[in-house]
Amino acid sequence: MLQRLKMRVPVVLAPMAGISTPELAAAVSDAGGLGSLGLAAMDADAAGEALRRTRALMQREAPINANVFCHAPPPRDSEREAAWLSALAPDFGSVGASPPMALHDSYTPLDHDPEMLEMLLDERPGVVSFHFGLPSGDSIAKLRDSGAVLLATATSRAEAEAIAAAGLDAIVAQGWQAGGHRGIFDENGPDRRLPTLDLLAELRDLGLPLIAAGGIMTAEDVRAVLKAGAFAAQCGTAFLPATEAATSQPHRDGLAHGRTIMTRAVSGRPARGLENRITTRDDSAAPPYPLPYSALKLLHREAVAIGEHDFGPFWAGTGCTEARSGSAAEILSRLTP
Repeated sequence: MLQRLKMRVPVVLAPMAGISTPELAAAVSDAGGLGSLGLAAMDADAAGEALRRTRALMQREAPINANVFCHAPPPRDSEREAAWLSALAPDFGSVGASPPMALHDSYTPLDHDPEMLEMLLDERPGVVSFHFGLPSGDSIAKLRDSGAVLLATATSRAEAEAIAAAGLDAIVAQGWQAGGHRGIFDENGPDRRLPTLDLLAELRDLGLPLIAAGGIMTAEDVRAVLKAGAFAAQCGTAFLPATEAATSQPHRDGLAHGRTIMTRAVSGRPARGLENRITTRDDSAAPPYPLPYSALKLLHREAVAIGEHDFGPFWAGTGCTEARSGSAAEILSRLTP
């Protein structure tokens, strides 16, 4: 699989939406890893431009991992949504703003975004990865026919078996330690919260290549997951301080504190980020993904305007205190086993 993906180093850049810039993806690729772009927050035109820019920046011919979301559109509940906005009103008031009148669904899953699918078929990034589930069999078949290597995130044995049954090429085994959104298919279903090494142990007999994700911060961590059966490690938090990353300065500064928490308060789905006023709030009444995001992004923007950074969705995994600044190539060299 490393040869098929043209990887000299068994490290995949996690496709962190809003963080993994074309510059970062290209730099990781040129240094021998697999560069990735999180496309879920973009429309098809912006995503296509990001892929073309990444390709133009790359000094070698290699695949780009284009990551898309496959969640179910959220059921709407006006009373629940109004109650969530009411609960956020004091936070908005603390930064001199008012909450929006309504929540909005701003993340379109692949099966509801034909323009995104057509863009992927046209641009042929080389790798397409799925998060929060799987798209339809028709979408999978079209992407496979385009020559793409297909990956999907699994947090459990059952999800990995579904990925294998769908005929994908490899599984991203996401442990509980991982920063950002947990790739669980059903966010309301059971979750054993398996650590990365334990999850690898449950999946390595399935016959599909495994990429390990979650809490991988050092070359020693990479060696551990390779020994446990993965062919590569997916690293996100380690690259947050990279020169080429779009990580904000408050986000970079917060990594040193090392306190992360899994929360639904930001988006409605479980995601691990740095502890702050939004991630530590009661999330039991949060509306389904991605509705809370629309209010949180507005709250964060209003807060930043007055110099307040305690409402940021600053995603990070466990072990974030080990993240070190530098170029993407330097970080990748520190991860190389």
